[in-house]
Amino acid sequence: MRQDLVGYLFDSLDEKERAEIDLARQSPATSGEIEKELAVLERAIQPLKCDDEFIDPPTGLAARTIAAVKQSASTSATKRPTLSPASDSGQIIQPRVWLDRTILAAASIAAIVLLAPLLFEAMEDARATRAQQNLQKVAVALQGYADVHGMYPTPPDAGPLSRAGLYAPTLVSEHRIRPDDGLLVYPGSALNEKKFRVPSREELEAAVGTEEFEKLIGIMGGDYGYTLGYRDESGHLKPNRNQHRSHHPIMADAPDASGEQSSNHPGGAHHIVYEDGRVERIWVTSSTLDQLHKNDHLYLNNDGKIAAGKDVEDAVIGDSHHQP
Repeated sequence: MRQDLVGYLFDSLDEKERAEIDLARQSPATSGEIEKELAVLERAIQPLKCDDEFIDPPTGLAARTIAAVKQSASTSATKRPTLSPASDSGQIIQPRVWLDRTILAAASIAAIVLLAPLLFEAMEDARATRAQQNLQKVAVALQGYADVHGMYPTPPDAGPLSRAGLYAPTLVSEHRIRPDDGLLVYPGSALNEKKFRVPSREELEAAVGTEEFEKLIGIMGGDYGYTLGYRDESGHLKPNRNQHRSHHPIMADAPDASGEQSSNHPGGAHHIVYEDGRVERIWVTSSTLDQLHKNDHLYLNNDGKIAAGKDVEDAVIGDSHHQP
């Protein structure tokens, strides 16, 4: 349907095509994506509004054009015609190569201005789709771990290994993901460019107390955050049981320093992996953060802290180095 949206904005569709788009804009399942696409296209065609007025042609243009065509037709194909200076009485204008080049350059610039936003949007959408596919594979690995152990990877209650990102080395050590398969990096991110490799749990334990350990805990979860679980009333960290809840996140794009959103995606795409294995992509802007946090803040617990939840329904996604 995307190819019809340009025609929709220029009111050049037939009644049936326009009705289909109007129906899609009213449907809760497709309205968000359609409105987002229309907003991108409207920004792209905005420069055209400065040139939407009728421009009167120069006096005598038609006569000069006809004369030029006649002259060209009667001139040998191997000999370039010499044209006389133009006047309003119908004489031929001198050809100006620079004018043709200027028009061509202007057309090229206009094409770039119009298409660049769409190209950027398409590239970002492709990256986000690839990230969603990668996270679906990670979700399968997490489900497999939970089937065997009766719970998702859970960090220790305390100690140097009590970190959100420990899930990744745990999956590597159980051979559920490969350390260098790129599943835990967002396409085009800094970690992706550095050929990121997830350490095994054994490598991490051997590095405890060293400078290398501090580096590893900061990146071992890749570009994604993981659930910090929750603590019971006595303060004990509880195992991350798989209750197959479709609303309870266990993994998502890692939070930035503000704890309000992720900086992984310039276009505002955020990915969330839920307890039942579903992966959701949400497009977020600074004015629509409520779509990301909904009824429960994704990155903060009920006390407004990046820490384990206060109860079983208080989901909190922490970055790799965050402790429960």
